Amino acid sequence: MVMLSGGNMYPLLYITSLLHILQVVIASATVFPNRVNFDLHQQFNLSVADDDQIPCITAYTLPFDPPAISLKARPITVYRPKSLDAHEHARLRSLLHAETEPIEWEQVVVSAPDIEDRHTLSQLARMTANAYQLPGHKNWYDLDPSWNVNTSFPFGWDDDEDGFRGHVFTSRDNSTIVLSIKGTTLQGPTSKKDKLNDNILFSCCCARVDFSWVFSTVCDCYSWSALHRRCDNTCLSTALIEDSLFYSTGVKLVKDLIFLYPSADIWLVGHSLGGSLASLLGSTFGFPAVAFEAPGEQMAANRLHLPLPPPIGNSPRPPVPITHVYHNADPIPQGACTGVASPCTQAGYAIETRCHLGKSIVYDTVQKLGWHVDLRKHVIKEVILEVLDLEDGWPDEDGNEWDVPVAREEEDCVDCFKWEFGDYKDKDG
Repeated sequence: MVMLSGGNMYPLLYITSLLHILQVVIASATVFPNRVNFDLHQQFNLSVADDDQIPCITAYTLPFDPPAISLKARPITVYRPKSLDAHEHARLRSLLHAETEPIEWEQVVVSAPDIEDRHTLSQLARMTANAYQLPGHKNWYDLDPSWNVNTSFPFGWDDDEDGFRGHVFTSRDNSTIVLSIKGTTLQGPTSKKDKLNDNILFSCCCARVDFSWVFSTVCDCYSWSALHRRCDNTCLSTALIEDSLFYSTGVKLVKDLIFLYPSADIWLVGHSLGGSLASLLGSTFGFPAVAFEAPGEQMAANRLHLPLPPPIGNSPRPPVPITHVYHNADPIPQGACTGVASPCTQAGYAIETRCHLGKSIVYDTVQKLGWHVDLRKHVIKEVILEVLDLEDGWPDEDGNEWDVPVAREEEDCVDCFKWEFGDYKDKDG
């Protein structure tokens, strides 16, 4: 056994693998690669169950000969908290005591995925789709033969784990890590917690859709009458402290990856719920994130009391390195799968928010492909094969065609305008 700092014991078997992983190529401060190569020559499993243990990885054998893949990258400027501990302390102080605490931010130039490149978005979406299953299974996507995908290791897939799941992809030289987070599964071991997270993060108030949902709500923060819909902010903040919330699990996992790969660029991707979690974690750590067909997470960020970097220039929005990718025939990212008769409500989901952090790439599939708004168009496979892989250009409002629609901020977006938010329970008491 080997002793590490803090008196923790680390098995020698894991140290050997760890030394292999930590051979990171440190690039200069001014030169960034325009292509990130991966190869899947070795796999590991990373546990997310134990909170107090140093992260360890165990061998995981691929059931097939892995393909090679390649991603296009570009340098961007991000803003990160100088101290993660200070950031979390400020968040909890705001969450628990409604007190603000200043945060110091540092400006850093990092390598990020090139969101203007069609092939890169398509491959990131395939990584995202692969978060839903283990390698070799029916719906696992082989990545493009021109890539070189190094190490992929699953997390959260142990038999007794029923929550936060996905995969970690690493580049050949360990200089870039891609964390791919699973979204909602309708039937499976994670389904119950998936639904709980959806309904806490993306409903206006405790998944209170109408009077018929009195037994389906996820918290008791609402006051409902014929005259008003009121939601108590303090009560909501308390509900978000629950350990079952995936955000806190994700924070721990990202910290583990920082420990394992201290000099690497970390990218986050995800679909649906996984995309929103990727965005929230990317905003927390200042890591580039690409979210596919994700519900609006701006309100969730506010309710989690995430300290965000202050706006710069003429934009009133925080400069977070988040890119949302969705099409306008999917009701989920548009907050349009609502109402008592909607398929989301009928299935027990109250996904009502539509406002996103960062910038959004919106594909006009209604106009170009003649699609109708349909929940079945939310499936990541449909998005990859019918939208992202389409080689035709996408026109903008000026008639210009682009391989990828231009990423834009969502201006004047408002969530849950029918609700009143405040500290009502104290007053009622």
